[in-house]
Amino acid sequence: MQTAFGFDLAPILPLWLIGALGLLCLLALVPAVLRRARGTWWRALAFLLVLGALAQPRLIEQTRETRPDIALLLVDRSDSTFAAAGHAAAIEAARRQIEARIGRLREVELRVVDIPEGGNQGTRAFAALEQALADIPAARLAGVLLLSDGQIHDVPADGAGWAPAEGVPLHLLMPGRQGEVDRRIRLLEAPGFGIVGRSVELRLIVEDLGVPTQTGQAQLTLRRDGQAPITESVPIGREHRITLPIERAGPSVIDLVAETRPGEVSEVNNRVVVAINGVRDRLRVLLVSGEPHAGERTWRRLLKADPGVDLVHFTILRPPEKDDLTPLNELALIAFPVRELFQVKLREFDLVVFDRFANRGILPPSYLRNIAEYVRGGGAMLVSVGPEFVGATSLAATPLGTVLPARPASGQAILDQAFRPRISGAGTRHPVTEGLPGANTETAEASWGRWYRTIRTEARSGSTVMEGPGGAPLLVLDRVGQGRVALMLSDHIWLWSRGHDGGGPQQELLRRTAHWLMREPELEEEDLTARIEAGRLMVNRRSLDSGAPPEITITAPDGTTSRMPLANAGGGRASAEAPAAAPGLWQVSDGRRQAFAAAMPANPPEFADLRADPTRVQALVNATGGAARWFGDGAAVPEIRSVSAGRDAQGSGWVGLRRREDHTVTGIAALPLLPPWLMLPLLLGVAIVAWRSEAR
Repeated sequence: MQTAFGFDLAPILPLWLIGALGLLCLLALVPAVLRRARGTWWRALAFLLVLGALAQPRLIEQTRETRPDIALLLVDRSDSTFAAAGHAAAIEAARRQIEARIGRLREVELRVVDIPEGGNQGTRAFAALEQALADIPAARLAGVLLLSDGQIHDVPADGAGWAPAEGVPLHLLMPGRQGEVDRRIRLLEAPGFGIVGRSVELRLIVEDLGVPTQTGQAQLTLRRDGQAPITESVPIGREHRITLPIERAGPSVIDLVAETRPGEVSEVNNRVVVAINGVRDRLRVLLVSGEPHAGERTWRRLLKADPGVDLVHFTILRPPEKDDLTPLNELALIAFPVRELFQVKLREFDLVVFDRFANRGILPPSYLRNIAEYVRGGGAMLVSVGPEFVGATSLAATPLGTVLPARPASGQAILDQAFRPRISGAGTRHPVTEGLPGANTETAEASWGRWYRTIRTEARSGSTVMEGPGGAPLLVLDRVGQGRVALMLSDHIWLWSRGHDGGGPQQELLRRTAHWLMREPELEEEDLTARIEAGRLMVNRRSLDSGAPPEITITAPDGTTSRMPLANAGGGRASAEAPAAAPGLWQVSDGRRQAFAAAMPANPPEFADLRADPTRVQALVNATGGAARWFGDGAAVPEIRSVSAGRDAQGSGWVGLRRREDHTVTGIAALPLLPPWLMLPLLLGVAIVAWRSEAR
């Protein structure tokens, strides 16, 4: 509580009227002053007493309740302060010192507000400031202290025209030291997708921030999906281009690391991780159909329905043994281009399909060997067979049989009887057949329609994912060398497309089979994948192995490792989840396979520049009369003082808070200076003295 005194008027008449009377009194005194008459000054005193009686001056006594000034401290908690070595710890230590120093100032209240991580918007310091000012009366705000590295991304556009309140200083206190340097990789262009078989180009610049001129070379290390690193020298401060071939479908993770510059504040932005998803352009499929049969158009309809497939289809309408010497140009629109398809352009196809094709001399053994080598070298082949698979004309009896996962059984190989296809034990875990609608379960048979013919075989390799009568192989999938083969041992799948006996998932099964053959990543049966979402590492493993999934080893970007069990999710799947806050390349291994995930910075603008630098807010600091100061590396946190209005708010080694002296009046007492009981004798006494002076 404080007591203050002042003067006030409680006029009987309006002030303008009292002023007019005063002017008349002055005019009445002018002749007496000019004649130097006696008693003039006593007459003037009488006039003043009359005017004073009309104005009624009072002595005012106020009882005031003072309200403390408010200092606002903003503490930067964004990612850039934690990325730079020592900055976050220095800011926390400075916060404690400032709280202690302001606590020793009289009539100053401190309010602390954290600036949270702002995501892709960067550091939103002024948004936090505006929100905090909404709860602080402008008349009590003494100053704003901003504990930050200066990397603020919502600086008001009006620059020097902004202020927290009139006459209130904004001080920027930064960790580190003046003249810090930092090296970074700045991506100019990084495509998210690339066509398999083609190349993409990355454009980047390695920059040294905080140096007068950027010259020299820096070593840049590139690692792709954990492969052996490639190192090259790149010019500092100039654009550099890197060409990357897209070799497979699915995501590829590219890790780029620039060598450390001596004395730089952080190595976090020396690394960038780029994820490029390989996609196939138009898939080229060669479909060769044997003699016409009821399901001949099944494969054609399926492949033509896919807009991403270029289909080349040839049908053998008449086998050689039925030759009746009719000219060839009268039997076909074009001649069957055997040499062009199976020797010259074979490797341009992504998938070769044989549908009930019998070897009757149309394809010489040399071409069949070409197809086998095409498969071993990374090609894909699907063979759908019927009765022609048995006997001397069977493809199993040709050089192509070396890549087929099964051959016809001895004895009666053609089995004509009704049966419902069922998913095998391995098929319940294989992505081609896992989860097909209507499939059999442990307690119920499949609800699909029946087939009526299958070919008994002797399995040689591969995985049997569908079974026929008595558990006989029906659909066998195999990897041969670098390629893949699928063998369908029945020609009755077309019954499902006609809805016979309830039908079945014919289109989905054939689509999955074709896409597995063409290496679609989501259909890999032995696979380990990793991705990062919202700061969490999501690991998924798929395997045909029915045993318990193994533990995985997680390697963080800084090289630290940890082990984690996988939880069985059914259908050959297992998954795990772990926190992944650090940006960079994360590696996951199950002992046989490895997967990589790119953890992009949660706040890319934060990592663009990790130096403590006042450039962004210097104009605002100067406009408010504040100061930008470094602390750390030998420099102390500035002292804090209270300064009066009109005085400088900063000096050598100190920053100031305005003394606002805001208060609330709790009581008023008024004492008249010319009360009536005093006014009347004074006026009479002065009038008598004036009369006697004039009478002499």
